[in-house]
Amino acid sequence: MLLQKVCYRFSPFSSAFCPAFHSLNISVSIHASGLLGIPLRRSPKPLKTNMATSSRFHRLAPVAAVEDGGGDRNGSVSSPPGDEENSLLEGGYRLPPPEIKDIVDAPPLPALSFSPQRDKILFLKRRALPPLTELAKPEEKLAGIRIDGNCNSRSRMSFYTGIGIHSLMDDGTLGPEKEVYGFPDGAKINFVSWSRDGRHLSFSIRFGEEDNSSKLKVWVADVETGKARPLFQSPDINLNAVFDNFVWVDDSTLLVCTIPLSRGDPPKKPLVPSGPKIQSNEQKNVVQVRTFQDLLKDEYDEDLFDYYATTQLILASLDGTMKAIGPPAVYTSMDPSPDEKYLLISSIHRPYSFIVPCGRFPKKIDVWTNDGKFVRELCDLPLAEDIPIAFNSVRKGMRSINWRADRPSTLYWVETQDGGDAKVEVAPRDIIYTQSAELLEGEQPEVLHKLDLRYGGISWCDDSLALVYESWYKTRRTRTWVISPGSKDVSPRILFDRSSEDVYSDPGSPMLRRTPAGTYVISKIKKEDEGTYLLLNGSGATPEGNIPFLDLFDINTGSKERIWESEKEKYYETVVALMSDQRDGDLYIDQLKVLTSKESKTENTQYYIHSWPAKNLCQITRFPHPYPQLASLQKEMIRYQRKDGVQLTATLYLPPNYDPSKDGPLPCLVWSYPGEFKSKDAAGQVRGSPNEFAGIGPTSALLWLARGFAILSGPTIPIIGEGDEEANDRYVEQLVASAEAAVEEVIRRGVAHPNKISVGGHSYGAFMAANLLAHAPHLFCCGIARSGAYNRTLTPFGFQNEDRTLWEATNTYVEMSPFMSANKIKKPILLIHGEEDNNSGTLTMQSDRFFNALKGHGAPCRLVVLPFESHGYAARESIMHVLWETDRWLQKYCVNNSDELADLDARKADGSTAVSDSENKALSASGGGGGSSQEGLEQEGFYSTPRSSLW
Repeated sequence: MLLQKVCYRFSPFSSAFCPAFHSLNISVSIHASGLLGIPLRRSPKPLKTNMATSSRFHRLAPVAAVEDGGGDRNGSVSSPPGDEENSLLEGGYRLPPPEIKDIVDAPPLPALSFSPQRDKILFLKRRALPPLTELAKPEEKLAGIRIDGNCNSRSRMSFYTGIGIHSLMDDGTLGPEKEVYGFPDGAKINFVSWSRDGRHLSFSIRFGEEDNSSKLKVWVADVETGKARPLFQSPDINLNAVFDNFVWVDDSTLLVCTIPLSRGDPPKKPLVPSGPKIQSNEQKNVVQVRTFQDLLKDEYDEDLFDYYATTQLILASLDGTMKAIGPPAVYTSMDPSPDEKYLLISSIHRPYSFIVPCGRFPKKIDVWTNDGKFVRELCDLPLAEDIPIAFNSVRKGMRSINWRADRPSTLYWVETQDGGDAKVEVAPRDIIYTQSAELLEGEQPEVLHKLDLRYGGISWCDDSLALVYESWYKTRRTRTWVISPGSKDVSPRILFDRSSEDVYSDPGSPMLRRTPAGTYVISKIKKEDEGTYLLLNGSGATPEGNIPFLDLFDINTGSKERIWESEKEKYYETVVALMSDQRDGDLYIDQLKVLTSKESKTENTQYYIHSWPAKNLCQITRFPHPYPQLASLQKEMIRYQRKDGVQLTATLYLPPNYDPSKDGPLPCLVWSYPGEFKSKDAAGQVRGSPNEFAGIGPTSALLWLARGFAILSGPTIPIIGEGDEEANDRYVEQLVASAEAAVEEVIRRGVAHPNKISVGGHSYGAFMAANLLAHAPHLFCCGIARSGAYNRTLTPFGFQNEDRTLWEATNTYVEMSPFMSANKIKKPILLIHGEEDNNSGTLTMQSDRFFNALKGHGAPCRLVVLPFESHGYAARESIMHVLWETDRWLQKYCVNNSDELADLDARKADGSTAVSDSENKALSASGGGGGSSQEGLEQEGFYSTPRSSLW
């Protein structure tokens, strides 16, 4: 189970095996292992304000000079050049103004992890942004993944630097910290997990760079004493973390993926190839795939992939005994049964593919005993290159194979009845099967349930209750079924049937409790003499914003009783986890305990335990404000209307102490990301809460609050296709209409200067920004586009939510592509892209070619390509430089919009056209119509080199 509070990411420098932490705001993740990740940040240094005195908001300070007049911990600083254009083209990593840099550089607070028994909390200590040297380490790009050959793991993994253990006292306070000790100083810690009984921790460490010590070692720690030690006595046994890593089989035994001891040196690339690279489709198969990155290219890549991904599984006990089980293979997952008797083992094998990533390679799934003896093969799926691109298309054969969470060792899975092709009309579309791990003679799979939509998961409770989910993207329909797995005579029935877009009708999701076996099942709540209920935890979307709730729900009658609801006047509260789930069986309402979060516009998130029946509230965290510089920022959720009647929303942020009546309109940055909808009503619904704490990530637009900007964050840009209409066929029209409505609203409110409104976005948001500069140049003075795709003919088999091909929707692909309208773009646009972008569709080439198209038509543009960076930016040098580039762009083309100001000055001088009060203020703030507004702008320090192009 994973519950996650969505907010701005703290660092994109993470791996698939580490929690995705988010910046400043709090992200909460509850995994099946019992991990609750709560990343936080310490307060940054006080804000160093350095704004011009003529106006607090209109004329901002020049971009920051070298910090502290000297070098930086991540690189040396060279002397600033004198000539502006040469300086900009020579490159060098720059630093943003201190008011931005200080927020981003604030050291992070620990992540938190609750024990399975909910009686202890880990403080997992983290570092700040990584240096570029970590991204610059060699990595192998194979089969859609990136591998650190030195560590034999996924590359670019984040890590912890230490582990502290706190007891959670009965009064809700935390006991003194007990530091986990025994591992080498400077060790990098990953994959922290609790044993099922909560008495031990397992984790990996690495502490070298190029020698054998850079390999990952598995360690265990005694929770009571904090003493840690290696799991394996032999120093030659290393973790292979390319796919899975290790899992607790029982309270004292781990199943570990290791590097085979017999493995030699990696294969060497032939100096001369044995022949040409050949692909063929003489069989006339229809194979349509999206633009996947980092694929295998030849036989050498296949051998290298096998070299790094091949694993030897080892059963290791805490008493030092160990046993290798199974042959070496490319194992991708291993899952013990709830009763600890069996293992569900997945592996991939040849033949591999040069056109799809490893997730589509031939896949074999077996059942083994817990000591490694083969029981039976469940399936051996062939290579899946031909999965249709239509949404809801899936792989043929058995899929979603798992253990039933409420049974000792019962398997269930799904099989498609439409050949995996969503365009095929058939009923049923999916069938769910169940079967024992070890078959009796003649035993056949049992049909559990049939679905007409696409299977979406099961929440298990017991033999009398399970909830089955299905949905269909094209119609946005979603249904929840009630089934009785142990009673064939009880007919399944639909519990909820609704549109997934209709957030106002969302009834919530059942809360799950952790079983002694470490699985999660639906929690049943009993009231005295009143039967059994489920707990529904909902976001509570309303026209006034989200008001989360907790309902007692009678699954038989459908009646509800609200037992908790967020305070809505000032605070935003959510239910994070069930804390009274240590015991098996039903839970009485008087025993209920839940973990909740609480925050406001200006108060960062804190955590509390609510206890019934008195609903006592106990605060367990008291974290300081992460950026006191902006503690009094102003936030408002605003509503306005598009010209076609669609209701739109956005979050408007204003700097601390700003008063529009005194300070006049501000420069404004609009930052957004379009979304697709099937109905106008759903598109107009309010999502989010006006009382949520403002989360600020390391490249967040909200950082420019510290520079005196108004920020319009996340204005809804709905692209609507009702009925059989395809939304993207009217993409440009609806995009422009939404942007016009947003701009008109901030101008109407008097908070944004009409000639100083900029637009920006990342990925599909960058695509949006470029299109707006092409098709709505009257709205924005400049744009910022990060890691976008601008030519849709380079993604011919679909993109984002478009599942038609280029040849099926040629006009749509062309009209949506800002590359095709490069000749229309006259406003300045800043393009930023990671040189190693591995996101499907957003190849770095997209920005290169778009820049050349713009340059070929004389558009003012700049391209910044960040070495070693992927789709999201990770290294401190890169992030700081992105902020510097963005701030420079906004200062030059938004704050000091010289072209617009010169036009205003001319109009005022000849009196031919009236100049408004707001425009007069803009002229006054810029110092009238004379002189260069860029004086001193380029007096910054720099170090190292990103690739920049300027036109």
